[in-house]
Amino acid sequence: MADDKVMIVMTSGPDTPHRCATPFFFATLAASMDYDVTMFFTIDGTVLLKKGVADTVFPKPGAKPVGEFLRGALEAGVKFLACTASTELNDIDLNDLIPEVKMVGGATMWQIAEECKTVMTF
Repeated sequence: MADDKVMIVMTSGPDTPHRCATPFFFATLAASMDYDVTMFFTIDGTVLLKKGVADTVFPKPGAKPVGEFLRGALEAGVKFLACTASTELNDIDLNDLIPEVKMVGGATMWQIAEECKTVMTF
């Protein structure tokens, strides 16, 4: 088990906006603390990775959009992985996603989790 690896499993999406900013905030914070951070998106979380969607989701009225938190995580070096089964479930094609996303099978989540010091879910 690596002491510097963290994974955040993101299942929340636009239908639960109050749950969408915090995972990106925590990912950015961990990356700034020199952790190797991966976010694994599945279920509704993959919808946030569609181009432009995160900019339409607000954790509360008057708050900045989730897209700003997402971009902060990317700038901090957080890796984004989308579950292929979830993209199929949501009728999402690779071309629909922001370019920083890598599509992977569900087994990848288990492989990464085994290597991580911490796994969080949202």
